[in-house]
Amino acid sequence: MTQLAASTSRRSGVVALIEGAIGLLERVPYTLLALPLRVGAAAVFWLSGQAHLANWDTTIELFTEEYKVPLLPPDIAAYMAVLIEVAVPVLLVLGLFTRAAALVLLGMTTIIEVFVYPQAWPTHIQWAAMLLVLLCRGPGKLSLDNVLWPPVRRLLGVSPK
Repeated sequence: MTQLAASTSRRSGVVALIEGAIGLLERVPYTLLALPLRVGAAAVFWLSGQAHLANWDTTIELFTEEYKVPLLPPDIAAYMAVLIEVAVPVLLVLGLFTRAAALVLLGMTTIIEVFVYPQAWPTHIQWAAMLLVLLCRGPGKLSLDNVLWPPVRRLLGVSPK
């Protein structure tokens, strides 16, 4: 075998190996990808909510001095934010009303980015990316949405996807 043929053979073996690996990765079910997206996005907001609940006086001070969301008094903004941070992550983890939950957290991310911490855009893009996938593709099969929506559709006379 000539040196060119051996080199081409090795290269085609490497290409076949890479293509095989890509093929395996492409067969990973979306459900397995959606789980860490749901838990990861939920964790960000849940942990923030827990920190805000740990010291309510500090939370009100933050919303008064640092967060300053327009059009809302600081105490109202604080209550709304903490309610969202505590309730919506639970929905994401359970996969219940996932698209609505993702939309709410995407809205909150947008408000944080635009009005509170615009310099933190690299972090906010990561949050938004996770939430956009969940908004567009849903929670996957391991979710309450997957269990509850088919019977609701049947009751309403709506044909499945």
